[in-house]
Amino acid sequence: MCVLSEEQDVKSRGEVLRRFDPGAKALVIATVMLALVVSSLLPWAGGSPGYEVLTGHADPSLKVGLLPRLFAINSAIVGLGFGALALITRRWGAAFLAGVAGLVVTFEGMIAIWSRQTSGQAGPGVGLVLAVICMAVLAIQWMRIVWSRD
Repeated sequence: MCVLSEEQDVKSRGEVLRRFDPGAKALVIATVMLALVVSSLLPWAGGSPGYEVLTGHADPSLKVGLLPRLFAINSAIVGLGFGALALITRRWGAAFLAGVAGLVVTFEGMIAIWSRQTSGQAGPGVGLVLAVICMAVLAIQWMRIVWSRD
């Protein structure tokens, strides 16, 4: 009986090490995720909002290009999907994935802004810039959670 208890104790300690408690950071993350959704309603390229860039229904005369669309897809998957998964499961691995992928998508967003600035068409809209800022804040928050692991 004592051996079984020790095995369960080791198992429960391992379970605790794989989980995290975001505390007040969860509110910050949820608020920034909401701001990311709002940014898809704002203009990203010319007058086209982010959801049109995401779905590929932006005005063809704007020549949105691949990079803003790729950023729109990845920011939705990583910022909203991975973030929600990590908040719901509270698993360290999901938080690590959300943080690292968030850093990559943030860099991708900066390249998307650069591509709009050098396209000769309408420059980056406020929604695109806000989405990149949201992704940077999300990546930083997830990495802070990951680094706080004991």
